[in-house]
Amino acid sequence: MIVVKIGGVEGLGIEPLCADVAHLIGNGEQVVLVHGGSHRTNVISEKLGHPPRFVTSVSGHVSRYTDRETLEIFAMVVAGQVNKLLVERLQGLGVNAVGLSGPDGRLLEGRRKSALKIVEKGKRKVLRGEWSGVIQRVNVSLLRLLLDHGYTPVIAPLAISHEGEMVNVDGDRAAAAVAAALGAETLVLLSNVPGLLRDFPDEGSLIRSIGRGEVEAYFPYARGRMKKKLLGATEALEDGVGRVIIADGRAQNPIRRALAGEGTVIAQESLLF
Repeated sequence: MIVVKIGGVEGLGIEPLCADVAHLIGNGEQVVLVHGGSHRTNVISEKLGHPPRFVTSVSGHVSRYTDRETLEIFAMVVAGQVNKLLVERLQGLGVNAVGLSGPDGRLLEGRRKSALKIVEKGKRKVLRGEWSGVIQRVNVSLLRLLLDHGYTPVIAPLAISHEGEMVNVDGDRAAAAVAAALGAETLVLLSNVPGLLRDFPDEGSLIRSIGRGEVEAYFPYARGRMKKKLLGATEALEDGVGRVIIADGRAQNPIRRALAGEGTVIAQESLLF
């Protein structure tokens, strides 16, 4: 069982990714695909006159401020356009893909964060009207039902709150939650860099392996969204996933390259390459 997260940044190739998923499934592997869509959402938000706003939390993580209008744009783009384009391509390759988002069958359920504590121009602030959330439960029986009948789930990072409200959730952490719930051996997080870089943006400074107990020491090297990937990796390992690989989604055969050890491998020391 492999869970793959493809980021929502510009430059990631859908064609090689989908071809790799088809190859793995054709060789008897079960794959669950989780995807983002941030870049496309930013483009559409600008066109609709509601440009994106990114904020830094007091813990140093950068995230999208999600008011209700932003949430609805995100749902339209990510759960609509991006999700269905991935399903279309996989179907064209013979993969019986099913597009889902967290509200479908309460696939991803959790707590809504109605406010965000942020740091802006050196000052701490509280932003109200936030429509993001934290996943607390994965409907693993729904995923098992699909997988056991030969379907490949393709999941957009939206969730449903306990009160029945749709919320935006972080894609890397969503993939970590799905991988843990399924007892996946491997979680692959694909990005537009080769992995965690010691000297960003120098791609020659790739950190190739990190032991599970060492992750905290590597957070200072993470820039931007990479912090969320390390956080997701930590959560996945804590919840029983065997290894997490942060790898380059721009390459040909990106998943197979990652599984062969290309990227940053984070695992128990006994599972490191």
